[in-house]
Amino acid sequence: MAKKAKNFKKSKTGVYVSLATTAFGAVSVAKQAKMARNDGDMLRLVDAAVSAAAIVTGLAILYRELKRLGDDDVLLG
Repeated sequence: MAKKAKNFKKSKTGVYVSLATTAFGAVSVAKQAKMARNDGDMLRLVDAAVSAAAIVTGLAILYRELKRLGDDDVLLG
């Protein structure tokens, strides 16, 4: 059972779950950025921008991993 859970992250399903949770984090960052703009808080706005950059990088890495797994999904090319 432990071996199954260990290899889950490298499976297509695991990558899809990671993509979904990372995208869900983007919603939180968008809310943070909107609140920072409304309050005029530059430090929170910079924090939101850095977090957004991390999310974009994470999504790119997960996309690359999905391509490596040989997904035949027509949306991925």
